[in-house]
Amino acid sequence: MVIEPVSSGPSVAKASGSMAIATIVSRVSGLLSKLMLIGIIGSDVLNDSYQAATTLPTMINELLLGGVLTSVAIPLLVRAEKEDADHGESYAQWLVTMSTVLLGVGTLVAVACAPLLTSALTSGSEDANPALVTAFAYLVLPGIIFYGMSALIGAILNTKNVFGLPTWAPVLNNLVVIVTLGVYSVLPGEISLNPVEMGSPKLLVLGLGTMLGVVLQALIMVPAMKRTGFKFKWRWGWDKRLADFGALSFWVLLYVGLGLVSIFVLTRVALNGEGALVAYNYQWLVSQMPYGVLGVSLLTALMPKMSRAAAAKDIDGLVGDLSFGNRMSSIMLMPFSAMLTVAGLSIGIGVFSLGASGLAGGTRIGMALALSAFGLVPYAITILQLRVFYAMKDARTPAVIQAIIVAVRIGLLYAFLAISPPEKLAVGVSIAMSLSFVVGSIIGQVWLRIRLGRLRTGFTLWTVCLTVVASAIGCAVAMGVSMLLVKLLGFEAPIPTAWVEIIVQTVIGLPLSFGLLAVFRVPEMKPAVDKIIRLVRRR
Repeated sequence: MVIEPVSSGPSVAKASGSMAIATIVSRVSGLLSKLMLIGIIGSDVLNDSYQAATTLPTMINELLLGGVLTSVAIPLLVRAEKEDADHGESYAQWLVTMSTVLLGVGTLVAVACAPLLTSALTSGSEDANPALVTAFAYLVLPGIIFYGMSALIGAILNTKNVFGLPTWAPVLNNLVVIVTLGVYSVLPGEISLNPVEMGSPKLLVLGLGTMLGVVLQALIMVPAMKRTGFKFKWRWGWDKRLADFGALSFWVLLYVGLGLVSIFVLTRVALNGEGALVAYNYQWLVSQMPYGVLGVSLLTALMPKMSRAAAAKDIDGLVGDLSFGNRMSSIMLMPFSAMLTVAGLSIGIGVFSLGASGLAGGTRIGMALALSAFGLVPYAITILQLRVFYAMKDARTPAVIQAIIVAVRIGLLYAFLAISPPEKLAVGVSIAMSLSFVVGSIIGQVWLRIRLGRLRTGFTLWTVCLTVVASAIGCAVAMGVSMLLVKLLGFEAPIPTAWVEIIVQTVIGLPLSFGLLAVFRVPEMKPAVDKIIRLVRRR
């Protein structure tokens, strides 16, 4: 029996569905921009330097406020909406004012310290050009404030049950990057590496175009916020919940800081391998596509519901949301995890071997993707578990769990650095990340069991087992069909062979996996099955 706590606002299914199309477009356009990037500039020093520089604004934004906004802003805004006479408007105004000031100051300091930041990130690496990373950093670091404001505006809209536009906004960002890469490709000349020339047209186009996408992603949501009735004005006074926000923020910042330490270590470790940072980033992009389309939509719709249940001390409702979220994460993502494991190498070769990357670059990405895709479901479950703690206004426990995850991750990263040859380091880095989320999901479930009591873990584990069996059978059948087709068609070249497997796994493997879940009578599949039956009967 599926338990969905009753609460105000649209249902989880309806809210998740409304975001799915936007997220698909966002992920596809993001993938297209990355394909253009690797096809135009390759996967060597130039791309490594660009990837390292564009990591900095997201890292600093998270350290300043981004992690706080995405983790605790929604629970606090929901409580203010419930408790305040103005339905939380003044509290939201205070959050916007505080965030703008803090992010603005942080942006100025980061730009001024760009050489120090890039030196710390690239020291000891032979696969990134420090001067080029610094040049890119000067151009993209101003985007910090817009990353943060985009997160805050999205949180405000979510509390008002507006989910669509925050999901569509990244599409605009991706389109700007695509146009930027198109302009970059037609400009004459190359980016000079020795010496790096800050005024180089191609350098300026790539860096400023990347930042412009982030700016427009934030600005496009402002009119939507006004349409909800929100009226902004600067609010500088003391808010009585400042203590709550400060206490939560301290632990969230610690959580984020620990995560950034792990990203910093991962980046430095990956820069010791041949194209390892590019390969890791691209496999992460592909593996996160199903989570971004399905998992994020589910989590975004569940977060306000869990926050309201926690605010009302409705433990049964909160446990129901958690159990539902865990099961749905497994049902929606396990078939994709299995597909990426089986077809990961083919995806790398078929999609990322074109242009300047070459077969070697595509193979690195594919191997990293195939051998780390097992972490997709644990990642989704871990993120959901941590959001349950935030819904209960507990930011301390996620920080402790994060500390354990990061300790495991860093230990694994250095272990793989010690034992992996440079050309295989991308695989080691990716596996280390996935294993750390397996550890995190186990710890989170045990901790929530202690905190909330029975979590219907047995029901969840049974659902997970069914999804594993269904996904394994579906992918195995698809693999057999693809091998037969390759033999019948007489393909020997790696890229055509790879595309046969990609198409067969997508057309046969995924539908068969989900179909078997329906045959196994997994309860969460019943609404979809009933809808299909109604459509068939109408015909």
